Amino acid sequence: MENGSDSSVSKATLYKNAAAWDRLAKAHDALASPACDDAFIDPRNWLGTGGPADRPWLPSNLSGLEVLCLAAGGGKHGPLYAAAGAKVTVVDLSASMLDLDRQVARERKLHLELIQSSMDDLQMLKNDQFDLIIHPVSSCYLSSLTNLFSGIARICRPGGSYLSQHKSPRSLQSSLHPNSNGRYEVIFPECGSADYSKALPPTPPSPLREVGTDEFVHSFTDIIGGICRAGFCLEDFFEPSEGDREAVRGSFAHRAAFLPPYIRILARKYGQRKTLKPVVVQ
Repeated sequence: MENGSDSSVSKATLYKNAAAWDRLAKAHDALASPACDDAFIDPRNWLGTGGPADRPWLPSNLSGLEVLCLAAGGGKHGPLYAAAGAKVTVVDLSASMLDLDRQVARERKLHLELIQSSMDDLQMLKNDQFDLIIHPVSSCYLSSLTNLFSGIARICRPGGSYLSQHKSPRSLQSSLHPNSNGRYEVIFPECGSADYSKALPPTPPSPLREVGTDEFVHSFTDIIGGICRAGFCLEDFFEPSEGDREAVRGSFAHRAAFLPPYIRILARKYGQRKTLKPVVVQ
């Protein structure tokens, strides 16, 4: 099923980002690699907690849950959730990334609903359809987050969870390598949802930027505030540990010790409030 006509992103950016991820998928890049065989032995365990080890975000039993893997093609998230018993829909902009899901599902006899569309164009999905929405790093590919979060809120059931990971604004704003004084510098401005700002300039190959894509820097106001304004309450937030101060200066690990590259958010959609009966005091 194809869509993507109502995205807030320009057609040029949509085509550019889809083509970039098609190339990554066809090149068997680490970011576009299907789940390994070992993962399917115990898929629920392989998916982990979803959050910090001491605060599990994912339910222990995924069986029967309606799960959306948003902008999450590649043969990993969708097949693993399906193997764990969930009813899975995958939405991705890249046809080649969806092909990887299709291939894994066929090999392992799993059922996946696959939809090609921009992550902020979900009009083909029903209101209150999903118990759980999984959204790996990808919001950086949108110039505005307003349609994204309003669409997610529409299709998430009251009380349902939205688990997302984003590139940290401060990381995207900063230089990839330290200056002569050994410091990383903030060199790019933020992009407000109303700005439709130009994409970040291209950079050399880096674990922090995907080659050939258009990326945008969003503020915490637009990411965290946008999720809340769309109708979710924030339940947890953390920055996955990726850094090592003793690593080689300028390496991914060294930079991450000063500029955590990702933020992870757990939000829950507000449900209908119960009407409390008045208490009669005797």
